[in-house]
Amino acid sequence: MPKSFFPKIEARQFLTRPSVASISAMAIAIAVIASAGIFWEVQKRSVHLQHARANVAEQLGVVRARLEGNINGNLQLVRGLVALIATQPDIDQNQFGRIASSLIGKHSQLRNVSGAPDLVIRLMHPMEGNVKALGLDYRKNVPQRDTALRAVNSGEMVLAGPVNLLQGGTGFIARFPVFTTTEDGTRRLWGLVAAVVDADRLYADSGLLDPALPVEVAILGRDANRTDKTVFFGDETIMEQEPVLSDVILPTGRWQIAAVPRGGWSAMPASTWRVRLLTVAGGLLVLLPIFIAGQLYDQRRGHIRELKRRQVQMEGLSKRLKLALDTSKIGIWELNMETGALAWDSRMRELYDIPEGHDTSKYDVWVDRLHPEDLERAEQEYREAIETGGTYQSDFRVVLRDGSIRWIRAIGAIHKNTRGQRYILGVNWDVSRDIQLKTRLLKAKQNAEDRNRELEDARALMEHYSLHDSLTGLPNRRFLDQELLDEEAPQKPTALLHIDLDRFKQINDTLGHAAGDAMLTHAASVLKENVSASDFVARIGGDEFVIAITEPADEASLAARADRIIAQMRRPVPFENHQCRFGVSIGIAMADTTLSDYGRHLLVDADIALYRAKSNGRNRYEFFSDTLKSEIVHNKNVADDILFALERQEFLPYFQPQFDARTLAITGVEALARWNHPTEGVLTPDRFLKTADELNVVHLIDRLILEQTLWQSTRWKAAGIDIPKMSVNVSASRLNDVQLVQSLEGLAFEPGSLSFELLESIFLDEKNDLIEANFDHLREMGVDIEIDDFGTGYASIVSLIHLRPKRLKIDRQLVIPITHSQSQRRLVASIIEIGQSLGIKVVAEGVESMQHARILRDLGCDTLQGYAFAPAMPSERLMQFVREERWREAS
Repeated sequence: MPKSFFPKIEARQFLTRPSVASISAMAIAIAVIASAGIFWEVQKRSVHLQHARANVAEQLGVVRARLEGNINGNLQLVRGLVALIATQPDIDQNQFGRIASSLIGKHSQLRNVSGAPDLVIRLMHPMEGNVKALGLDYRKNVPQRDTALRAVNSGEMVLAGPVNLLQGGTGFIARFPVFTTTEDGTRRLWGLVAAVVDADRLYADSGLLDPALPVEVAILGRDANRTDKTVFFGDETIMEQEPVLSDVILPTGRWQIAAVPRGGWSAMPASTWRVRLLTVAGGLLVLLPIFIAGQLYDQRRGHIRELKRRQVQMEGLSKRLKLALDTSKIGIWELNMETGALAWDSRMRELYDIPEGHDTSKYDVWVDRLHPEDLERAEQEYREAIETGGTYQSDFRVVLRDGSIRWIRAIGAIHKNTRGQRYILGVNWDVSRDIQLKTRLLKAKQNAEDRNRELEDARALMEHYSLHDSLTGLPNRRFLDQELLDEEAPQKPTALLHIDLDRFKQINDTLGHAAGDAMLTHAASVLKENVSASDFVARIGGDEFVIAITEPADEASLAARADRIIAQMRRPVPFENHQCRFGVSIGIAMADTTLSDYGRHLLVDADIALYRAKSNGRNRYEFFSDTLKSEIVHNKNVADDILFALERQEFLPYFQPQFDARTLAITGVEALARWNHPTEGVLTPDRFLKTADELNVVHLIDRLILEQTLWQSTRWKAAGIDIPKMSVNVSASRLNDVQLVQSLEGLAFEPGSLSFELLESIFLDEKNDLIEANFDHLREMGVDIEIDDFGTGYASIVSLIHLRPKRLKIDRQLVIPITHSQSQRRLVASIIEIGQSLGIKVVAEGVESMQHARILRDLGCDTLQGYAFAPAMPSERLMQFVREERWREAS
């Protein structure tokens, strides 16, 4: 920049002729510095006090966590005893004392534990010092009757205290009602279990009596009643010193805990005077440059005026550019140059007249629409842009479905994403009107002016349509995005309800689009009835809506609103002599205002919550939480690992032997899927089967297990080990596969040596021609059919006769209780009799003991399977197990 740009200033101008502007600037600077100093000192004191309160809150949090953990830990120990008594109501003093002694010790603050069957104390530990309490009847003891009956009536534990104990000291008394379950499923009151927590030990173990504790603590809320303001620990004057407060959460109430620093609050930081002197010195250093700058002020005013004029021009240009972009009909497309995947937005579909639902991910979709005369030139320009890596620009014609012609202008540029993949991103827009307009301008200026006025009206209308749904009149996805992402919006959403219509597709497919439109219009009216004037409803997809809440809202109010919407949506909607019914699933997300772009996160969080609501049964709502997000991320990782595991064949069979109930000879094995995870070891199906089902790859796992089982059977034969039958599980999707039988061709196995186990829940009494045909083909191939987990699903006697399975397997839930439950034993006997009467062999799984084995043998069961004989094991261990005949030693 040339030196003449700045006017020459002599030094004496600063010293002898200070301008009015410099004097004003100095006065303002002095006022500002003084104000800043005062403001800083006020802020410093405020920050100092906030820091002190934060330190106290941190110390209080540690004490509260210890206190809460200790008292809840004591109560949890006693809950274990309560659960035991509920299952063994005839417990005696020796048993009670032995179990209670394990609860009392250095690991807890319990002083004694008593049991009162029929509300009369007959059990006690320790007995020393507590013998007088034996025989106490809670119903007749006035001081303790109300608390005891409150625990019985509420069915919940009641915590009382602190109270003065007869043995000395103070303590808290927890009374637990104990209920037992009769054979007909009704609950019966056994009595009460009372536990005394030593208050002094509780305070000491929680750190409240530590002399090094930097805060003074007081605790309020006698009998776990937070509304009670009685201080039962600490100095009552703490509550008059603006203490930091917190709650100690208890199972049936809470205490309030308060804390202040030892010695009280300090209002003045230590460095106040040093900072004051630094402020004065800094102010003096600031005044001299301000004085010099004041002399230059008048000379620079002209430059500033010029800059402001240009800024106004720039703002005008920016506004016009924004208006042009908003009102234009631009379609956006993107091509992955690595995979060849092409992505179009909805406007691109409109420009090229592509019908809804047509696949636009292929390059041929664009080529097929090009005008024959422009095809070669347009493709050449496209290829040159990709080869050179430069900007792509082309004008060409496309032929629409009705034969009409449309001119398209395309512009694109190549870029890379964070993973280094190359993309070409571009825009298309309709320039047919521009070309027609140019032609008409050559004919008449007046016609062009009229056309321009029409275009302005059309643009205004298109701007409205671009932000609203034409069917319901609601704002659309673009409008919602603007509201969520616009940082200058006057009211940012505080919560979102993402709503999806359940069963809408069935109505639309069976009654037609007119019915679907009527349902969407009805849904929109219901949603608009449930929002306030400041909120808005948007339709963001085919059957998806969003309610944006702009006022402060809590979970309770949002849940109540969601309940109202779900209830109203359930009501039938009349349409042409039909009563249409559909429901809604709702995902709710509340804004985290600590995030800079929380609007973008809000819609994603609501969508995750909606996904959970639909997966949990639909016609319900779910709130988004960090736990839900973590679970979604975890499920995504598990799904990726499953797909990799299929490629690396990490799934393998474990074999659990099956034994003849009378001779205990091995009659077969069941092949159970296991996942040999590279980092987590061998995983059972409960860790991966649900995710695999969502990925629709269960049939692939079934196939791997079947192939490996057949391969292992050849090893067993070569080793001289005779395994008469192998059972493998088959999923429902596999049964509905028209290629099932074809996929089994070529597999080597002897007829009658292979069985398919089918979950009972697969078989409803409804007829399924495909499944029946597959059953017939399987029998022709020599594959037996077995029903797994019988007694837990929906199979009826009719379906058993119709299916004609070779064997049925009684579920372990029915087998395990037969050693102590006559009703369960009779139920299992009935199932065995049904199988025998129909000529079906019966297998019992869940045989955990030889007592189970003897009972099942006497009931007439054919085959036994369970840990009493052998767990599931890999093939190598199975071979060794069979050779050594270890199960005979166990029997």
